[in-house]
Amino acid sequence: MLNPEELYELDADLPEMTGPVLLHSLDGFVDAGSTGQLVREHLLEALEHRVIARFDVDSLIDYRARRPPMTFDRDHWASYEAPELVVRLLRDEAGSPFLMLSGPEPDRLWEGFTAAVLHLVKRLGVELVVGFHGIPMGVPHTRPVGVTSHATRPELVTRNSWFDKVQVPGSAAGLLELRLGEAGHDALGLAVHVPHYLAQSAYPAAAVAALEGVIDATGLALPVERLREAAAATDADIAEQVDGNDEVEKVVRALEQQYDAFAGAAERDNLLAESGDMPTADELGAQFERFLAEQDGPDSPS
Repeated sequence: MLNPEELYELDADLPEMTGPVLLHSLDGFVDAGSTGQLVREHLLEALEHRVIARFDVDSLIDYRARRPPMTFDRDHWASYEAPELVVRLLRDEAGSPFLMLSGPEPDRLWEGFTAAVLHLVKRLGVELVVGFHGIPMGVPHTRPVGVTSHATRPELVTRNSWFDKVQVPGSAAGLLELRLGEAGHDALGLAVHVPHYLAQSAYPAAAVAALEGVIDATGLALPVERLREAAAATDADIAEQVDGNDEVEKVVRALEQQYDAFAGAAERDNLLAESGDMPTADELGAQFERFLAEQDGPDSPS
């Protein structure tokens, strides 16, 4: 394995930080409703930030699998948009510094990448690492957005899981959380439940749930109002499209009945495991596989 320090460059000019939080959200794995993307874009638009660490994308990215865009201008190549896998330093609305890792999920050297992030975590004195993304679920848009949390310590888990034991395709983010736990670091993941029929569309309500989960877990003073406004507008558009469509309304009503039945059984420890009507572990794994296949299809952006 490479020396972890060989996979990234860290800015020499860093402010004093005491136990900062590191958020992470990578492109390339499941992100139903563009949940992670919406949160990242919102935070970068709303808050002061700068890049403090860059990862060696030449070592980590398979360019032929997702070719970076280039611009051809009449008779010459004019520009090249190189992929960036970076850690940014941001400040919340109270002026407190925190970090955010974003960019394309590495295609190679997952163990080397996670070792490099762990090295950064130790080097910067990070106290808590939090990841977030959206997952497609059989839930209706007319009910509160659910969140499944998972962590390296049970005390960090804030939301009850709808899952028992399930095997799904792996991710660099998942491996990072696993390795952080093995190394004794606190890490938390937030998987936001996105209605499966909206998984391919931007769904701001899921981004609101993710951001509120981050705030609850970290205590950071992060702006949410613009995302809430976008969520309200999107929900109104969805309601307008559903209204009068008998087939869609029937599906939504069925999902509402299913959701309400499970919500009313809150005393159960695991809702999915006790219901024969909900997807099995194999079916959930297959759903992830289908979603990934759609993301990697010929019409997906590269």
